[in-house]
Amino acid sequence: MLDTALAARVSPETLRKIETGRVATPAFPTIAAIADVLGLSLDAVWAEINGAERGVGPAGSTHRSPERLAS
Repeated sequence: MLDTALAARVSPETLRKIETGRVATPAFPTIAAIADVLGLSLDAVWAEINGAERGVGPAGSTHRSPERLAS
């Protein structure tokens, strides 16, 4: 994590907060820098975010929340 944070020019604490959800809406340049360091396209990051919001995980697998199972 330290190498990723330093390469993206963000503090390790900021990266830790983003990973744990303590930063709900990180700045776009921060996300772009982290994605670049990790070799991810912003399209891939966006797709992952949208999939998580719809309950779809990596590789299209569907994750059902307890609320969805009840309906």
